[in-house]
Amino acid sequence: MPECKTTGFGACAVLMSLWLAVSPGSAQPPTDSAAPEAPGLLRPPTDVPLPAADTPPAPAEPFLRTPILPPLGFSGRSSIVPREVQESSDSFPQEDRWRIGFPAWDRYGRGHPFGEDYPYQQGNWWDPYNQNVLKGDYPLIGQHTFFRLTAISDTILEARETPIGTTPFESTARPFEEEFFGRPNQRNVVQNFVLNFDLFHGDTSFKPVDWRIVLSPVFNVNYLDVDELAVVNPDVRKGLNRGRTFTALQEYFIETKLLDLGPDYDFVSLRVGSQPFVSDFRGFIFADVNRGVRLFGTRLSNRDQFNLIYLYQAEKDTNSELNTFDDRHQEIVILNYYRQDFIWPGYTAQASLHYNHDKPSFKFDRNNFLVRPDPVGVFQPHELNVFYLGWAGDGHINRFNVNHAFYWALGRDSQNPIANCPQDINAQMAALELSYDRDWARFRASFLWASGDDNPNNSHATGFDSILQNPNFAGGQFSFWQRQAIRLFGVNLVNRESLLPDLRSSKIQGQSNFVNPGLFLFNLGADFDLTPKLRMINNVNFLWFEETQVLETFVFQSDINQSIGTDISTGFEYRPFLNNNAILLFGASVLIPGGGFRDLYRQLDDGVPALAAGFLRMTFTY
Repeated sequence: MPECKTTGFGACAVLMSLWLAVSPGSAQPPTDSAAPEAPGLLRPPTDVPLPAADTPPAPAEPFLRTPILPPLGFSGRSSIVPREVQESSDSFPQEDRWRIGFPAWDRYGRGHPFGEDYPYQQGNWWDPYNQNVLKGDYPLIGQHTFFRLTAISDTILEARETPIGTTPFESTARPFEEEFFGRPNQRNVVQNFVLNFDLFHGDTSFKPVDWRIVLSPVFNVNYLDVDELAVVNPDVRKGLNRGRTFTALQEYFIETKLLDLGPDYDFVSLRVGSQPFVSDFRGFIFADVNRGVRLFGTRLSNRDQFNLIYLYQAEKDTNSELNTFDDRHQEIVILNYYRQDFIWPGYTAQASLHYNHDKPSFKFDRNNFLVRPDPVGVFQPHELNVFYLGWAGDGHINRFNVNHAFYWALGRDSQNPIANCPQDINAQMAALELSYDRDWARFRASFLWASGDDNPNNSHATGFDSILQNPNFAGGQFSFWQRQAIRLFGVNLVNRESLLPDLRSSKIQGQSNFVNPGLFLFNLGADFDLTPKLRMINNVNFLWFEETQVLETFVFQSDINQSIGTDISTGFEYRPFLNNNAILLFGASVLIPGGGFRDLYRQLDDGVPALAAGFLRMTFTY
């Protein structure tokens, strides 16, 4: 019988009665007639049957569950199959950690009106501003595989004036036209539609991706309208305008991480395929998207970065400047190494080595112009083997922003078309930009020197040229001298999106030419952040040839002046949504000719008017 030591009288009585009821072979307990029955004592009824031994227990109460809230943005469907079940009301498993929901919150009580910034705002599949599985905010597969879709519409409207040579007298655009250089007006429209598909594994917020697959098709429409014949095509019957379309697979590559170099996410990765690459801070030597194999990574907690890339160039389409699948017969090897906080905190130094092996080839472009070799002199197919030793830097030293570069080109040209003999190449280039920030304004001063060739009739080529440059320097895309291709007798005095007067048939399809006049450039500029959305860029460039002997030989003219002229430009960058999803660029520029430019493009009446250009670029990105 159970003992009743510390329990109260009523509790003890209940325990005793239950023990008597379930004890085997027990009868009614003896009663003491003299003892009164305890008040409140409830004896179990004798007519209620006891439960069978195999009767299942009563069901337990369900576990406590909080409401399942939808995740923010457009998350898509989860691909994670649950492996755990809830075992208590204290917690319940949710394995897809990316799709944990948040409670709705109408901060201002106005029903989430359009155009106002709200926390925990739900998104849609077409909404790139809030979280979206199509923008890589949620994993597409599992917990670590993401997909990013980018769509771009890039539109360029441009009007410009550049010297245009007239055709022979019997086939000029206007009767009795005698001027050697005709009307300079050109109008150009370029439209690119770009899709970029990026599938990658890893969390790029803290560490590099484990692997990546990228595809980027581009559809291009371009149109050119001019006022002189033989500009859109050597055949004057093709008229004064040209329209083309082109479709390209511009980027396609796979990337994989090979190994980790330490606990601070330092790594070595390999990328194979058509990929973008800029070899220095400003794109002085090489800036392109082309096929290659790239080994890259970081060291010392990402303080040092390195790249080793081998490129086997694909031929480019003439009018769209997009890649084709034809071989260019050009091999490029680039090695560079970056060191952050070099000597001064905030200053990054770079050492680089470029090698350009451009094989002999014969090429007419899509408009039937000869581009390889250059259609000057002997225009015989020739081979280039050139090394570039480079030192560059970018950052700030105390309050001053600094960007500089120095390159030394050494190599050999098997048969230069202007010099009409093999050439030993020895040329240099130096650039320096200093700027100072004062509140919402930046004031800049820049200088660039590219060596020129003072004797085109010997076997030493000392005029500097790049591989495939697109420099962001001294006004960049807003500068007339850099943005426009200025034609001169079958080649370009300067190519589009280039600074060097290299007498090269085409930047994208021609070969480097180290027999050229060289350049001196001095720049003054000022940039103003007028509003958070609107920025103004202003530049004045003063330009001179370093040497003019090559030009005198090329055009059979003596005493050409060194002054090219003064390039004045202004531009506006407008971002209406304070992000890069919509960018509007407007630029206007004018080149006031100097003595050397007038000597090259003089009209019969001795007049070389100022040349103007303007463009509008609209880029919309999803």
